[in-house]
Amino acid sequence: QVGRIFWSLGMQTSARNALRGTVTHVTDGAVNAEVTLAVAGGVEIVAVVTRESVAALRLEVGRPAIALIKSSFVVLAKGEGLVTSARNQIRGVVAARLDGPVSSEITLDIAEGKTLTATITRESAEAMDLAQGETVTALIKAPHVILAVE
Repeated sequence: QVGRIFWSLGMQTSARNALRGTVTHVTDGAVNAEVTLAVAGGVEIVAVVTRESVAALRLEVGRPAIALIKSSFVVLAKGEGLVTSARNQIRGVVAARLDGPVSSEITLDIAEGKTLTATITRESAEAMDLAQGETVTALIKAPHVILAVE
């Protein structure tokens, strides 16, 4: 019950990325389930959560939900035809790059005004020559996506 009160007052989180969307698919498994969330035109995020979470959050097709993703869980890659085990591969355009002495924060425009932010080492940002306007792919493992509902 306390959780419901918290949610009704508004959510705050340390996760840099909070993408609102709608559940489009739920695949049930023995222990976990795979939940697909449409967050923008042509952009879907897949999360692997427990069956218990699916029931508790009442995740079903058509239900609004929020995908929470820590920026440090987002890996960036350049190039076409990547073969990777990351379930989520989201193409985006670099909208901003903020460099610190150790890390760089890269914000991607992924569609319809929605953004996805990655925190990577500055060395990697420089090696990849990441600049505004560059097209890159964000890679996110499905178990790294947390789902929330209001």
